[in-house]
Amino acid sequence: MKDLNTLVQDLQAAVEGAIEEVVTENTQPPYIIVKKEKIVPVLEYLKKEGFNHLSAVSAVDEPPEKIWVVYHLVAIGEKSTLAVKTVLPRDAAEVDSVGNVYPTALWHEREAYDLMGVKFKGHPDLRRILMPDDWVGHPLRKDYEQIKEYHGIKTD
Repeated sequence: MKDLNTLVQDLQAAVEGAIEEVVTENTQPPYIIVKKEKIVPVLEYLKKEGFNHLSAVSAVDEPPEKIWVVYHLVAIGEKSTLAVKTVLPRDAAEVDSVGNVYPTALWHEREAYDLMGVKFKGHPDLRRILMPDDWVGHPLRKDYEQIKEYHGIKTD
């Protein structure tokens, strides 16, 4: 497998304009931040380069305006890990589904949708997975009313 610097250079050449930042210092795993419009071709490239397992897709709420989606990749034979992050505006938290690249993403995307309200365009079955079908809102968002009440944040 290529070293991270070479991999990033080759990725930038293969998917022009995709990479916004590379972070390797004081973090494990290292991560790259990519434009949301480029997430599918970036993950296709990384899979071809040996990151053959997607272990998780997670969403992180960063008020007041951002939600991050994080893709945790593993090159199993190489024992290498890499995180790929993209940032979404909280009022339009939508990104393409990567289920056609990594089928395991489909369940993780449903969880991120259910709990954080991230919509994954092209997902074949985007519906709640943990909360009841009639649940209102997305309970892990920091602006979710019950969370505010729990932490004593005034809502008026």
